[in-house]
Amino acid sequence: MSLAEAPVDTAPAAPARATARLLRSELRLVFGRLRNLVLLAGLACVPLLIGTVLFVTQDTPVAGQGPPFLDRVTGNGLFLVFAALVSCLPFLLPLCVSIVSGDAIAGESAAGTLRYLLVVPVPRARLLLAKAVAALAYAAAAVAAIAVVGLAAGAAYFGVGDVVLLSGDTIPLAEGMLRTLGVVVYVVASLTGLVAVGLFLSTLTEVPVAAMAATVVVAIVSGVLDALPQLSAIHPALLTHHWLDLGEFLRLQVDASTLLAGLAVQAAWVAVFGALAWSRFTTADVSS
Repeated sequence: MSLAEAPVDTAPAAPARATARLLRSELRLVFGRLRNLVLLAGLACVPLLIGTVLFVTQDTPVAGQGPPFLDRVTGNGLFLVFAALVSCLPFLLPLCVSIVSGDAIAGESAAGTLRYLLVVPVPRARLLLAKAVAALAYAAAAVAAIAVVGLAAGAAYFGVGDVVLLSGDTIPLAEGMLRTLGVVVYVVASLTGLVAVGLFLSTLTEVPVAAMAATVVVAIVSGVLDALPQLSAIHPALLTHHWLDLGEFLRLQVDASTLLAGLAVQAAWVAVFGALAWSRFTTADVSS
């Protein structure tokens, strides 16, 4: 028998195709749900609202007062991206991420569809990974929605140009845009730990609202503990401690060690809660 006539073993490709179909299905589920789309639209409205308020009040005595970077927006609309992200990071972004990740498994259990999902020839670990990728994709879309609308609104209201850094140095607009992209990527990476926490909590209950609420509580408690100077010893390990380190991108010399420390904390949270989610999901009895 010649090589051309030899049968081709396509069995290894079947699990890959099944996994790809599962991932596409999860992405359609997450981004096709009206609730999630409304949340994305709400987040996109935040920079538009901030920009409108600043445009209307730019000549008043209270102009520039508020969250970090707000005083720079009227001089360069690019800073509206930073101001909007900083405004959304403490609560709105964690809330949206918690809703999606907390619903990942518990929502299927509550709807009675989880056992049917497990009929697909894909191991439970791959199903959990598909859920995690879909939740992270939603987190990335949420951050991107804020950044894109912030950039568009900032450019329309105030224009964009060379960026004056926190040190007073000026960099070209092209470099400023590149640093803005770095901020977006860093914020998305900073939410990976919360996604892992939400997935783990979602495996513990068949009530999605409970998993969502518990995930939000984790983020809020981390923020509260981070505000207590008496607990400074544990601050570097808290989930939210490094979230606002995005300001490093607006320094002349970006401190890579600070950013890497923040990413390392998220990696640790992902490792711990990802392992817990895997252990729980792959061993639990599924009755719904």
